[in-house]
Amino acid sequence: MNKVSEKVVSLQRKTCKSMDRKTFESQKAFAGEKKPSMQRRCVDHDYTARRMYMITMVTEERKPLFGQVMGRSEAVEPSAEAPRIELSPLGEAVARIWQTIGSHHSEVKVVALQMMPDHLHAVLFVREKMEKPLGKVILGVKQACNRAFREVMAEEVVAVAQQHAQRERGNGLLFAKGFNDQILLRDGQLERWHNYLMENPRRLLMKRENPDLFRVQRGLAYAGLSFSAIGNRFLLERPVKLQVQCSRSISEEELKAKLNNCLRAGRQGAVLVSPAISKGEKAIMRAAFEEGLPLIYLQENGFTDLAKPGGKRMEACARGQLLILAPWEHHNEKMTIKRGQCMELNEMAKVICEGK
Repeated sequence: MNKVSEKVVSLQRKTCKSMDRKTFESQKAFAGEKKPSMQRRCVDHDYTARRMYMITMVTEERKPLFGQVMGRSEAVEPSAEAPRIELSPLGEAVARIWQTIGSHHSEVKVVALQMMPDHLHAVLFVREKMEKPLGKVILGVKQACNRAFREVMAEEVVAVAQQHAQRERGNGLLFAKGFNDQILLRDGQLERWHNYLMENPRRLLMKRENPDLFRVQRGLAYAGLSFSAIGNRFLLERPVKLQVQCSRSISEEELKAKLNNCLRAGRQGAVLVSPAISKGEKAIMRAAFEEGLPLIYLQENGFTDLAKPGGKRMEACARGQLLILAPWEHHNEKMTIKRGQCMELNEMAKVICEGK
């Protein structure tokens, strides 16, 4: 995965306009209120073009049909307790089907596959222009997986079919309707995908071992404010909390002094609080994070119900080092934070530190 050429990555960045924007615009007015969804397709993207994707699909009602995750989150290879998934017969059958996509669609290569109890992640490389869009390939995979589902788990199939009949739904059997795709667009994104897939079993064990730290908490009230939160909410009860706020025009000398002061306070037990918007705020919060100091981080975008921290933040939450607060609702769109929002987040950080 890590040897993908710069040429391939640069191809991912090109803007494609083969998707029907006119149809999208004509239907948009009748779509009703837009709800958060991880299954919304990228408008103006050509899903037949040479691209790399990370695909995520979940089982109907998130049933853990593919196997179970074993081990301990803190164990590492080559320990027998290192996190791993033991696949069920159905999980093995589904994994085999995904790995044979290339034999049915020579343009598509399965770069990586990670099975989980109730979902899977796959990195796919569409190596050349396809006649049909990627969604048609995924539909064929779903149909093959449904056949395996019928063969391996007949009783479960009957139960799911009955549920569909009651709901008047026609979505597959094994997988829930639709799928999520992420498109490779940036340098380093492929490596992050690879790490994400490899660490998925470990993250699931972390969540199971620390359920309160990873459950999205709605309506968390503090100092007259209300947040959605992930992480150690008891950091709010620490007696000393210090706001980290830096002017964008702060000098290197001033930043160094402020960094030292904040790290010193953190080592003495203070919780550093900031949305980490400016360059100086980012530098201080990053240094404190790497040192393992307690942090409360405010972010503009809210959480979906199944949200979880990414990368090292997940480990920090598991250690009780981190609390992430979001005062506003989740949105799918990539949005540039506005000046007014920056000011509001910094004011919230101040109120949290004052504890009034």
